[in-house]
Amino acid sequence: MKREKVVLIGAGSAMFTRGLMADLIRRNEELDLALVDIDPDALAVAEGLSRKMIAARRAPIRLSAHTDRRRALPGATVVICTVGVGGRRAWEQDVLIPRKYGIYQPVGDSVMPGGTSRALRMIPAMVAIAEDLLELAPKALFFNYGNPMAPVCRGVRKATSVEVVGLCHGVFGVGRYLADTLGVESSQFTYTAVGMNHLTWFIEARGCGQDAMPRLREIAAGKLSHLNQGASPSISPDKAGAADRSGSPVEEFQPFSWHLFRLFGAFPAVLDRHVTEFFPQFFAEGRYYGKTLGVDAYSFEATIAHGDKIYAEMRDLAASPEPLPADYFEHIGGEHEQVIDIIASIRADAGRVYSMNLPNRGQVPNLPAEAIVESPAVADAGGIRPITQRPLPAGIVGTLATRLAWVETAVEAALEGSRAKFVQALVLDGAVSSLDMAEKLADELLSAQAQYLPQFER
Repeated sequence: MKREKVVLIGAGSAMFTRGLMADLIRRNEELDLALVDIDPDALAVAEGLSRKMIAARRAPIRLSAHTDRRRALPGATVVICTVGVGGRRAWEQDVLIPRKYGIYQPVGDSVMPGGTSRALRMIPAMVAIAEDLLELAPKALFFNYGNPMAPVCRGVRKATSVEVVGLCHGVFGVGRYLADTLGVESSQFTYTAVGMNHLTWFIEARGCGQDAMPRLREIAAGKLSHLNQGASPSISPDKAGAADRSGSPVEEFQPFSWHLFRLFGAFPAVLDRHVTEFFPQFFAEGRYYGKTLGVDAYSFEATIAHGDKIYAEMRDLAASPEPLPADYFEHIGGEHEQVIDIIASIRADAGRVYSMNLPNRGQVPNLPAEAIVESPAVADAGGIRPITQRPLPAGIVGTLATRLAWVETAVEAALEGSRAKFVQALVLDGAVSSLDMAEKLADELLSAQAQYLPQFER
């Protein structure tokens, strides 16, 4: 088999880079890995840590590092993007500026004003990467992890002919959560999940070969009855699931997701932290079961602080003259989003099925054509092929329809540098309470992120 050359763009996302390195090292195959990041300091951290990991296991990986991606791309067989334009400091502005308008976001990277603002930065940057790919490595597999997933993938495909594939750990993680909830092994739990990234609906679930949906409905009824009786929502830590272990009872309980399941007959991924952002009309001023989203429920500041802390630890470890601790690999997992397994399935013609973000070309009959949908797809020697699904129930289509129109509007705003379409996207999103608020919020976000938005200068 031809030696792979993997290019990781956005390697300064050191936590992802560490997980990817762990996966590659455990596979123990010869390959070339090129790390790319425009921030030389972040790149140095990623390179230093990667070299230590390779040395610790004597892995057959040839490593290089570049601030110019065009030097890394020639000969690439796989390109993986984990780009986050502006990093955590820009992300903070996406979330904290809307708070001044009474809009509270637990994440702010997918939808709501934060996700819309992030799309304006991300889409042009990803289109530029795709254009370089067409020139320098046109046959490479191209995977994106950057959020907002649907707008980024739609923007790249709308502006170029590059067949980008969007990957996320959310569906996989919620599959483990539901398996834990049912008390079955993950290997014995199968499902079909269809929708939009971070609002993907589990429309089928089977445990040990049996339909698991009736049992999940019973669990939902019990949980919501417990909540309606005024009891403090809680579940035992061993049943909290791998998808979210915040420690807060209401966060472990996931009340909104279970309520949606009872109402729509399908379970939404990826649990309340993301799913609440798709329904801002229910959470005015961030009110969430007696708490405030992004503040004391799924604290945004805690997320940012955790990221800064992890990065500082990795920086110190990369710079230390000492080798990695002997038990280092025991304390880190892989990147969990299965990209290495997907590549292996393609090269071996294995035909394994994964959740992927692809343009709708009939796999979901009653969603718009070319809209980016997250659904099962086969990875084999022919590449990646989505699996055709039955039409979704009208109610579930309704939860996605306006969101997919929002995606298209945000993409056009980003590609055209259109303030008017940015305002339109904020209105479609539904978090603003007036047109005047949408205008003022748009202008403040454009001003705060101006250094990353050259397309708006005119």
